[in-house]
Amino acid sequence: MERQRVSSSNIRSIGYQNSILEVEFNNGRVYQYYNIPENIYHGLMNASSHGSYLASNIVNKFRYQEL
Repeated sequence: MERQRVSSSNIRSIGYQNSILEVEFNNGRVYQYYNIPENIYHGLMNASSHGSYLASNIVNKFRYQEL
């Protein structure tokens, strides 16, 4: 999946395709989050803090897997 680089202290890049959100962290770990609505993805990309938005709206709310 193609990811877009973001300006964040914790997240390096974010991708989205077919309701799958892929997040690459600065430590090199990559996670996929499943069944993510498009509005949540857009909210993440437009958030002033990508990490805070991810923690508040996605982590522990959607199924995920580390790649």
